[in-house]
Amino acid sequence: MSLILSMAAFALVASITPGPVNIVALSSGAQFGFRASQRHVAGATLGFVLLLVLMGLGLHEVLQRWPALTRVVQLAGVAFLLFMAFKLATDNGQLDAKESGRAPSMLYGAVMQWLNPKAWLACVAGMGAFVADGEARLVWQFAAVYLVICYLSVGCWAYAGTFLRGYLSNPAGMRLFNRGMALLLAVSAGYLLLP
Repeated sequence: MSLILSMAAFALVASITPGPVNIVALSSGAQFGFRASQRHVAGATLGFVLLLVLMGLGLHEVLQRWPALTRVVQLAGVAFLLFMAFKLATDNGQLDAKESGRAPSMLYGAVMQWLNPKAWLACVAGMGAFVADGEARLVWQFAAVYLVICYLSVGCWAYAGTFLRGYLSNPAGMRLFNRGMALLLAVSAGYLLLP
């Protein structure tokens, strides 16, 4: 039981802390509401858990063998974060989902995790800490714990955005909020380029 609690504590800290996926969940909740944001929340959760399982079953060995692949993933992540920042910065601020586009999709959330360096670090660190020997039973146990914790954590960010929605009911306020979120994503991308 203590192993499961340790896994849950690790998953909570890694999932609830600010990062690109959570920033998008917050922004989606504010702009499209909690229900529409659930596709992003589910996609981000499933995308992360798939990455976690693959890492536990040996993907980290591939990355060690070809370190250039790690750099490619990092640069793709930076490009994706900058694209998302651009989309947020140029949004018109309308809260009506019909006028301002669609909430992030399930695939969008999953791809975000695969291009999110924070997710890769969490997978490597988590598997190193809890499943160092690669035992399949522990990999799946950790993935099950992470599935629940990650979904609730990203969902909390979407809910927080929904709460902010009431304060951002005018387009000017939403534009300002979206530009603030875009700046956070751009700073995250810049930080990843540092040596």
